[in-house]
Amino acid sequence: MPDQSLPRDSAPRTRRGAQTRSRLLRAAEEAFGSRGYHRAGISDITLAAGVAQGTFYSYFRNKEEVLRELVRNMGRDLRAHLAAEISDARDRLDAEARGLRAFLAYVAGHPWMYRVLQEAQFVDESIYREYYEAFGESYLRLLDVAEADGEVRPGDNRIRVWALMGMAHFLGLRYGLWERDVPLDRVVDTVRDLLRSGLMTGEHNNE
Repeated sequence: MPDQSLPRDSAPRTRRGAQTRSRLLRAAEEAFGSRGYHRAGISDITLAAGVAQGTFYSYFRNKEEVLRELVRNMGRDLRAHLAAEISDARDRLDAEARGLRAFLAYVAGHPWMYRVLQEAQFVDESIYREYYEAFGESYLRLLDVAEADGEVRPGDNRIRVWALMGMAHFLGLRYGLWERDVPLDRVVDTVRDLLRSGLMTGEHNNE
């Protein structure tokens, strides 16, 4: 086994290397998601990826490093996916609705995502926080632009971002992962109405 204390550059230098690293990350997602971080071994990852165990150490020092890189990779992939889905949105409300729908569909297609994030929280909370803070900073820029364009009311967008992320997180659990008994259009339309009109009736809006 190589000396894991030595610094190294694990960035693949060839297309084949990039493909191998990607297979290892996908295999790690399934292993951590299905077995849990502590029960899954590096041998489980390499077996699922179809590579020799020694190949793992060409890309990652240890199991914790592959978890960190996996969570970062998941965050980048999800943000890129959502950005593409809302690229031609008419306004911020339309972007929120499209983004939520795309997120719920993404969760349904990536059933291990939440489990991996939960595992990361207890292995090293900094991995977990980094995922959500990176997401929050990206989201904040979008809300700030929408406010500057007059599409949303002035307010503390940093707090708004975490409120919106929290809502999407639990909607993803309930309607994307646990149960899919409600059509996504109904979920999205309900949230769109909440964002557009608020929760209170008209007689209470001015209190």
